Amino acid sequence: MARAIPGQSRVFLGDAHNPLLAPRGVHLVGGRLFVADTGQNRVFIWNTVPTTLHQAPDIVLGQVEKGDTDRNAGGKVSGSTLIYPSGLWSDGSRLVVCDAWNHRVLIWNTLPTEDGQPADLVLGQPDFLGNAPNVSGIGSTPSAQSLNWPYGVDSDGERLFVADTGNRRVLVFDPFPTESFAAARGVIGKADFADRDYDHQQAIWPYSVKVGPDGELAITDTQYYRVLYYASWSSALHLRTRPIVIGQENLEANGQNQFRWFPEANTLNWCYDTAFHAGGLLVADTGNSRVLHFSHLPTANNPAADALLGQASFNVGIENRNSIKASPESMYWPFHLAIEEGLLAVADTGNHRIILHKFA
Repeated sequence: MARAIPGQSRVFLGDAHNPLLAPRGVHLVGGRLFVADTGQNRVFIWNTVPTTLHQAPDIVLGQVEKGDTDRNAGGKVSGSTLIYPSGLWSDGSRLVVCDAWNHRVLIWNTLPTEDGQPADLVLGQPDFLGNAPNVSGIGSTPSAQSLNWPYGVDSDGERLFVADTGNRRVLVFDPFPTESFAAARGVIGKADFADRDYDHQQAIWPYSVKVGPDGELAITDTQYYRVLYYASWSSALHLRTRPIVIGQENLEANGQNQFRWFPEANTLNWCYDTAFHAGGLLVADTGNSRVLHFSHLPTANNPAADALLGQASFNVGIENRNSIKASPESMYWPFHLAIEEGLLAVADTGNHRIILHKFA
């Protein structure tokens, strides 16, 4: 029998008048909750973590009115609009949002205080009016300033890391950007900024990037059903070192659940995010509708998880534990994870909700 991650889970569905639709991003900081309501092209901010099932947000970004849901607010792209927002990061002062389908990252230099407040800076585009992939459109060559479907973002407070998913790379902005259309100083997964070729020894579809407390780096490589772990983000720049692989036996392998009939403690299926926690790592094993906990950071390829949420056994990967009804203990395609002071937030995307799990 698998060991469950200790603690208690409860669910949160968003505002009763404006419920969530396929949320893919979640972040916790300073007691605040940030949620990318991805399917409805908006970001919700709660100044305190909700305590009721349908607590209304304090701020909504991406739309003119809290209940609006149109792409780019039903008009042209601007500094206050969104299409398919995904990854989020904040330090309690600044806010960063991956505006994935506008092929850009938006930065608010101070936390927004008004609905629909425009961003202060934009990365990946020369201005707030552009939204073509790699600035010039499909098929164009990437650069240190361009983005193509950026889905994930994280920061250590000094630098900004962006999972530039469509360009199959992670960009490092060092120092943290203070101007629009800033150029990245480093790239992880490619030899240079113009390269976007497939290479199974590097991330093929890096959906998420997370930085650990001591500079560790985890890249969730969705298309190859694996997480790439580096003991130091700086050592990963420009192909300096090979990563340790979670979810596969080596860098050459790429099977869903390692081509087995059922999942196991060491397999992954369409994983989308990670979170560093208590000297270990949490992984959103999305296709298996579970969150895995590795109590220690890996030192060799293909480690086995120690505990999990969402399933009663490591050998089951069915949505909502094979029930037509969701429960606080079940999941349906968890995409994104955030943790602060023992509180884990899970974007339970298929159930259109956020799970809040308090560690025991």
